[in-house]
Amino acid sequence: MSDLADDLEALAKDELAQACRLGWRELSAILPWGDAFDGFTPAGRQVTVERSYLWAAQVGGDILCEVVVYGGPARYDEGVKAARVIRRKGRR
Repeated sequence: MSDLADDLEALAKDELAQACRLGWRELSAILPWGDAFDGFTPAGRQVTVERSYLWAAQVGGDILCEVVVYGGPARYDEGVKAARVIRRKGRR
């Protein structure tokens, strides 16, 4: 990986950890939901951060949380994505 990719990935992982602090019950009440904001990577690069919460497969099931970090709209394809599934308790 390049320094840029490592920098973007570090922020994506950190933001994903923050985004997954809410539990399934809290998130299920607002799905689907997402937002975008400008921020800075650990190395000081200005970037756009997008967070989204979607049903992973079916409404009422597991929740897919995705974070994408990129250097502005023209560089979306060069961005880094991090994702995690928040499992609904009681399901296998």
